[in-house]
Amino acid sequence: MFTGIITDIGTVRALEQKGDLTARIGCGYDVDSIEIGCSIACDGVCLTVVDRGAEDQGAWFQVSISGETVSKTNLGGWVEGSRINLERALKVGDELGGHIVSGHVDGLAEVVGMADEGDSTRITFRAPDALKKFIAPKGSVALNGTSLTVNEVEGADFGVNFIPHTKEATTWGLVKVGDRINLEIDTLARYVARLNEVDG
Repeated sequence: MFTGIITDIGTVRALEQKGDLTARIGCGYDVDSIEIGCSIACDGVCLTVVDRGAEDQGAWFQVSISGETVSKTNLGGWVEGSRINLERALKVGDELGGHIVSGHVDGLAEVVGMADEGDSTRITFRAPDALKKFIAPKGSVALNGTSLTVNEVEGADFGVNFIPHTKEATTWGLVKVGDRINLEIDTLARYVARLNEVDG
């Protein structure tokens, strides 16, 4: 489990398609703290570390990405040099600063609008039709692994405000219109919607 609070910005150092897609990701984590088999959320996708090490450029870890994951997320668009949001798995006793995030992407949202508002940036996303019912004003979503609060919703479109700190501490300062974004809906919203279906 994760919280959606990004702890590092990683860089894709190498990609190899051999059966599954293998990615080597440079990071700022202490390499000795990365255990083989541990989970790290990469742009919101929970991936298992299969190797790790260090070189002149710093620490790195390696993950294997199945064809299913590539088809359901934006990870197929990674290239060498891609910058990605990273979060280590939640430990018992850690502060829960965002919301409970599983690292299982529900679908891809599209960036359809951007507008600066003071020092912040308002970004408008378009959710897949099947997921729009789970997104509510002032509710939580995870976008590329980042826990965010929804400001407004109109049909399948919803807006999120990004303050300067978020743009600096994550990859959101690099986003552009047309980008496809990993979307994980709030678990609570999923259960509320399911209960409504059962009651109905």
